[in-house]
Amino acid sequence: MTPSPINLIHHFLEESAITLPDKCAVVHGNTRVSYKELNQDANRIACWLGSSGLTPGDRVVLLLENCREYIAGYYGCLKAGGVAVPLNPELKPENLTGLLSSIEPRAIISSTKCERALKILDFSVLSVERMLIARPRLTWGETQITVDSFEEITGSGDAFDQNVPLNETSLASIIFTSGSTGKPKGVMLSHRNIVANTRSIVSYLELTSADIQMVVLPFFYVMGKSLLNTHVAVGGTIVINNTFAYPASVIQQMIDEKVTGFSGVPSTYAYLLHRSPLQSARASLTSLRYCSQAGGHMARHTKEELLQTLPDQTKLYIMYGATEAAARLTYVEPHRLLEKIDSIGIPIPDVNMRVLNENGVALPQGETGELVASGPNIMPGYWNNPEETRKALSPHGYHTGDMGYQDNDGYFYVVGRRDNQLKVGGHRVNPQEIEDALIATNLVIECAVLGIPDQLAGHRLVAVTVPMDFETTGQEILSRCSKTLPRQKLPTEFKFLKSLPKNSSGKIDRGACMALFY
Repeated sequence: MTPSPINLIHHFLEESAITLPDKCAVVHGNTRVSYKELNQDANRIACWLGSSGLTPGDRVVLLLENCREYIAGYYGCLKAGGVAVPLNPELKPENLTGLLSSIEPRAIISSTKCERALKILDFSVLSVERMLIARPRLTWGETQITVDSFEEITGSGDAFDQNVPLNETSLASIIFTSGSTGKPKGVMLSHRNIVANTRSIVSYLELTSADIQMVVLPFFYVMGKSLLNTHVAVGGTIVINNTFAYPASVIQQMIDEKVTGFSGVPSTYAYLLHRSPLQSARASLTSLRYCSQAGGHMARHTKEELLQTLPDQTKLYIMYGATEAAARLTYVEPHRLLEKIDSIGIPIPDVNMRVLNENGVALPQGETGELVASGPNIMPGYWNNPEETRKALSPHGYHTGDMGYQDNDGYFYVVGRRDNQLKVGGHRVNPQEIEDALIATNLVIECAVLGIPDQLAGHRLVAVTVPMDFETTGQEILSRCSKTLPRQKLPTEFKFLKSLPKNSSGKIDRGACMALFY
């Protein structure tokens, strides 16, 4: 059988199932799934959706933790022409109701974990007609919608590729942002957006079928989704580990499964460095080819610690992106990381990045403006939100909201968010600079610097921190910071926590941190 041209996301899975049918696609605990088996699961789910009356463009909600069923449901939805809408399985029923009302899905694919939250929903006011639940435990007979078992649907039936007519501009997914700067927005991504970004990531990470990627980030987060698509695209193996709260077990599985790639957000690496046996296991991680980081700014000190702690053969890729870009926009080439340690790097293949002023005029190298990106990976807009779409997209491209500049070598730097500067006693202060200084003291694992409104100074700086040692005092931290920061940039108050509040993608929840001071 000849593989299909790759212009739709599920073609990646179909091609790998043809060329590498018996290759292990997914490892999850004791479960191992081949590409042939995974593709058959996805095809049977696509048939189930089609028989349910799903038509191209209809939404399908995925409400599952990382697992085989999530992956099969995701690709099955795409094969049926549906729009995959992954949601955080930790959502409370009241929040879930609002999102479902906005999305208007025809079907939900879920698991036992979310059954109770789903059971109490009022489906009479929702558009959902059918649900597919992995290992259901509750009785659904009295419910007005049809509920089927994942195991029964995937256990038999037509397992052939569906070939539903679609084109690359067809909507493929709606991914909700983490909402760090306000209400979460539904980012619409087409097949073209995700396929283009997948190809670019495969290219610069030099991924092959020999790669084994450990995934600790959720698939409903855009970075988790890109890890899934890129490794399915090359016929690699995905090792699912949902136990990052126990980092020693994560390190051991990386050794046991001969993992070649690991990806995380800044807090992931902070905890690997200071709350796991990474240093002592260094010599045993012989297969680890690379680590990649995205999901926000990571302090220079943390990068330097990683470079010292990771095995000699392990390359570290620092990356920058956005949900609106289907994941990635730039990366720092590992061989230039020490030289460009504070940079977010150069654009990935097929992406163009410019620094523009408020009038949309490109600025010369060295001058600070807004980073604006363009390319085939940029979203067409936000779901049911034309006002926010107009703010984010212009004829120039996607306006990231990040302020930065480009150096003489073409490398980009972020100096802060357009809307995140604080006024302290007449001075403009960038919280990121202070957070970096706190981490550089070697007394802090991670932190968030915030501005409490103050009638006289404009803002009063405070810090929420996870200390290396709970014997540490705020005065000790200030004593070290005062060597690198002027007085107006020193926090006036510290709160110490065992871990910082995080949103669903693992980023620090600044709103929750701020609430600690009220």
